[in-house]
Amino acid sequence: MITHMSNTVPQLSVPVREALAQGRPVVALESTIISHGLPRPDNLRLAFELEEIVRDGGAVPATVAVLDGVARVGLGKEELERLGMEDGLRKLGVRDLAPAVALGASGATTVSATAHLAARAGVRVFATGGLGGVHRDWVSEQDESADLGLLARTRITVVCAGVKSILDVPATLQRLETLSVTVAGYRTGSFPGFYLTSSGLPVDWTVQSPDEAAALMRAQDVLGTDHSALIVGNPVPPEQQLDPALHDRVLADALAAARREGVTGQAVTPFLLAHLVEHTDGASLRANLAAVRGNVALAARIASAYAAGTSA
Repeated sequence: MITHMSNTVPQLSVPVREALAQGRPVVALESTIISHGLPRPDNLRLAFELEEIVRDGGAVPATVAVLDGVARVGLGKEELERLGMEDGLRKLGVRDLAPAVALGASGATTVSATAHLAARAGVRVFATGGLGGVHRDWVSEQDESADLGLLARTRITVVCAGVKSILDVPATLQRLETLSVTVAGYRTGSFPGFYLTSSGLPVDWTVQSPDEAAALMRAQDVLGTDHSALIVGNPVPPEQQLDPALHDRVLADALAAARREGVTGQAVTPFLLAHLVEHTDGASLRANLAAVRGNVALAARIASAYAAGTSA
């Protein structure tokens, strides 16, 4: 079935539309963590919690999804409940948006799709857990997340805990440099390690406050370098990180298991993440959620600082 497409793509919720019109801060949130990231009903509780964290930080939450062929930036209670409880929802990257809209599908948005729709709506700040990146064995598999190319051409600030540690992190940082995507650590000179406070790899720039991050965003605007993203790497606190020795051991086991079982392509990431959750007794998931909560709180503060400076 081909849907009738509105002239407004994406469709904004009333709170998001009003906030953007008034120059108030808005923070975009992805929806795959709701539909695919957690068991029910924990996923729905987290969805409402993350939106409340944004509000507590003085900003308006804008969870992003595609429902019945309509790309939406900002969801109401019933729409969030659909994402949390409905079976068969697709996971939509940026390449899937056009088919989903044209064919009336419903799905949760990944980093790439969320960033695209948020930026198209005029939202400048987006919070997530960890980015996708260059996969291990890239030389033979040529497997790279669509997140990287999308961020190279999208005007948005992404607050994250680095990239998923199951990936080739050094190669991902090199790729971001090649794509001219600015990476700054938040109060750290090291790139965060997703489950870990540090990946052990340096970043070229550090911002010490939301005001400094907002100043960097405004410098992008003035210099005309705002056609690519700004990544703000916000490390999970040391007391909430996954034990580094446990992380390294279980990840090595997971990679060996994937090779042994012939897991390839898009199946690799969910296989490795599930292995980590199972074999760390859920500690990897707890570290992931701690990172997400911290990133959302920081994103709200950065969005507020940017809005305050822009309207001044």
